[in-house]
Amino acid sequence: MKKPLMPKATAIWLIDNTSLTFEQIAEFCYLHDLEVQGIADGDVAISMQGYDPIDNNQLTREEIKRCEKDPNARLTIIASTVVETLRPRKKDTKYTPISFRQEKPYAILWLIKRYTGELSDTQIAKLTGSTKNTVNAIRNGTYREAVLETKSPMDIGLCSYEDLENALNKTRNRVINN
Repeated sequence: MKKPLMPKATAIWLIDNTSLTFEQIAEFCYLHDLEVQGIADGDVAISMQGYDPIDNNQLTREEIKRCEKDPNARLTIIASTVVETLRPRKKDTKYTPISFRQEKPYAILWLIKRYTGELSDTQIAKLTGSTKNTVNAIRNGTYREAVLETKSPMDIGLCSYEDLENALNKTRNRVINN
């Protein structure tokens, strides 16, 4: 479902420059009928400038004329090939809530004890959202706090079972291929 850019401003332009019904404009702009009525009455979006959907390649003049002739017809937005081919950038690091940050050393110690030799410091750091230096300090016993207990990073919510399984499979595949 593709939505027009700046829906209220687009609705203002359509109200001012076309004879489309409020229902048609509301459906195209994903607004409520009463909101479009309020825009037309001057109660909503009072000082907002209209946004021309024709100049911005969201509608064609022919599409507007077709819908002006038939009040039951619905406007369809022009499909943009540029926007559809773009993919969101994958985040490099994940955000860990403050309540889980104090649990990271316990999860790191759990991974070190369970998967000694299988997971590298980098993989453990990625799984827990920590740094290689922290993982190395916990592994060597030089971490600033005395880490007494271990907790599963999956139970805490730092990573998923799939993430751990993928990291282990990468390591095992590397060992098999070498």
